[in-house]
Amino acid sequence: MPLQLGTHTLESRLIVGTGKYATYEQMKDCLETSGSEVITVAVRRERLIDAEGRNILDFIDLSKYTILPNTAGCFTREDAVRVARLGREILEGLENPGADWVKLEVLGDKRTLLPDPVATVDATRQLVEEGFHVLVYTSDDPITAKRIKDAGATSVMPAGSPIGSGQGILNPNNLRICLEYLKEDDPDYPVICDAGVGTASDVAVAMELGCDGVLLNTGIASARDPLTMASAMRHACIAGREAYLAGRIPKKLYATASSPEVGVIGFGPGRD
Repeated sequence: MPLQLGTHTLESRLIVGTGKYATYEQMKDCLETSGSEVITVAVRRERLIDAEGRNILDFIDLSKYTILPNTAGCFTREDAVRVARLGREILEGLENPGADWVKLEVLGDKRTLLPDPVATVDATRQLVEEGFHVLVYTSDDPITAKRIKDAGATSVMPAGSPIGSGQGILNPNNLRICLEYLKEDDPDYPVICDAGVGTASDVAVAMELGCDGVLLNTGIASARDPLTMASAMRHACIAGREAYLAGRIPKKLYATASSPEVGVIGFGPGRD
């Protein structure tokens, strides 16, 4: 079943970022291998233009990908709203369908890159009022996640662990509670795990917990072999989703025989 995010219908549940690659050419190949239909791009000028003056958008097939502009690097509500507006203006000029949405990040400090919860809720509310479909990066705190949804967010995106840390899903119980709180009134409300993924198994875990998708960047871009990791992430997302839909068996303290216990060949007394 496709993933619905605002006006966007996605077959792939993996959203991939465009930062930290060794070259734009490597980025282009990894995006293709990941199978993602949506890629996120930081809008601030210093993120769009590299040291050689090349524009990242020249290496992205805008007829193939929907761009999800993000407000990475913003530390105030005002800056995040300004950058979101700029992203919309750029994508409208490029006639890319991503002009109607934004991935919102309002960070609390440069050391942890954790979100500022108050500024995040305020920015969400303002951008929703301005007509954006807002996908919101947040911590794995269930109360904050619920407040962001109540502010009108199209999707709440709790972090598995700090941005770029590669620590995976540090607190699966909190993520479970976030999912419960966010979906209790609407089982189809999209929750996407964002940040901290280090390898394919982290993606699978997030999807098996019930997340509707995963957004990642560093896990591919900083891998020893980014192209192979992009493939691994793609398949892990599919496998994790299918495992969630299939339903895992309950965990038990003792063994349960997988072979049938009826019709077993027996031996009479005294026989070897």
